[in-house]
Amino acid sequence: MEAIKVLILMGSKSDRPIMDKAEAVLRDFGVPFKTLIRSAHRTPEATVEAVKSAEAAGCQVFICAAGMAAHLAGVVCSKTVRPVIGVPIAAGPLQGEDALHSTVMMPPGLPVATVGINGARNAALLAIQILALHDETLNTRLLEDRKAQAEAILSEAD
Repeated sequence: MEAIKVLILMGSKSDRPIMDKAEAVLRDFGVPFKTLIRSAHRTPEATVEAVKSAEAAGCQVFICAAGMAAHLAGVVCSKTVRPVIGVPIAAGPLQGEDALHSTVMMPPGLPVATVGINGARNAALLAIQILALHDETLNTRLLEDRKAQAEAILSEAD
């Protein structure tokens, strides 16, 4: 695996339209990342291998998206001490409520940061904030992004 800072894992290809938003943010900020499809239930060994390969490639943050049973972030968290951000995906009859609860309710000692349902953009921004703790260039870009958001709102108000 080439050098990366963030690994995006999604439970299935149906998560792709949501996770494209995370990729776009990471790309915009110039953060090296890789995206893989791995299932906590259907490909557990491949999931663990992806985590270990990503760590060897310099990965600092994992973003894991899954709908319904949504155990992907928890499995990844159990295999690394690096930050894991869960993105519950709106799927199935509960439209992501089950995924939200599965992702946010981790056992003590295995924390997973969880964004809102389909919150891929926020997951990417949180990953960048984590990386920016030790990267002044990213920190500056985040400040510029926040300023641009504020200016956009203020320009709409006039």
